[in-house]
Amino acid sequence: MSYTNSLDRLLNILDELREKCPWDKKQTLASLRIQTIEELYELTDAITAEDWENMKEELGDLLLHIAFYSKIAEEQGRFNLFDVMEALCHKLVARHPHIYEHVSVKDEAEVKKNWEKLKLKEGKSSVLAGVPKSLPALVKSIRLQEKAAQVGFEWEHQVEVADKVEEEWQELREAIDSNKKEDIEAEFGDLLFSLMNYARYLNVDPENALERTNRKFRFRFQEIEKGALAAGKDLKDMSLEEMDTLWNQAKAKAAQK
Repeated sequence: MSYTNSLDRLLNILDELREKCPWDKKQTLASLRIQTIEELYELTDAITAEDWENMKEELGDLLLHIAFYSKIAEEQGRFNLFDVMEALCHKLVARHPHIYEHVSVKDEAEVKKNWEKLKLKEGKSSVLAGVPKSLPALVKSIRLQEKAAQVGFEWEHQVEVADKVEEEWQELREAIDSNKKEDIEAEFGDLLFSLMNYARYLNVDPENALERTNRKFRFRFQEIEKGALAAGKDLKDMSLEEMDTLWNQAKAKAAQK
């Protein structure tokens, strides 16, 4: 089956569901929004786990949402899925003059800089305009820094970024000593922002790095729970030293895998 046949089949099924299914009939742009966010996170989980079969399924769910939004827009006389695809094709060609025009670039970094310049020419009011306000704060900080870097607003050397992290850490400690909640929160935010920036210079995906630590913590803590259950104890009644012993056993167990 060709791409065209599969796409036509999807759209025909969506038309039928929109006409006959009570749930699909009631959906609006607003009602789909949260579900789309959930689908995106489910896809992210599959990518992180390198679960190809689940990734295929989650990509399908996301594709359904794109088609669904386009169907609702078509019903309101705004645009349809083919308009969406044509606009995307036009944008990709316009944003890649080094492929479709006589423009030379030396590396990926120059491609990114040209991309931001082209977006400004298209009428964007700021190089930061493309960063969604609803992004999670840590992800948003990375995107803001990446965007600013495309116009040269960044440190030249990695050691300067490390020094900035140290500076923000000291400022947080001073704020803690002052015992002013508002200052503590502000300095904690500055420290997180500088750490996100440092991750860029280390070529580390901070979201992935933190998720690896989350999974590690989940495994080790659940091993503590299993150990407590095997010993006939309740976690609430165990001392920190007892739990720490089980924690170290969990670390050793994980290292053997």
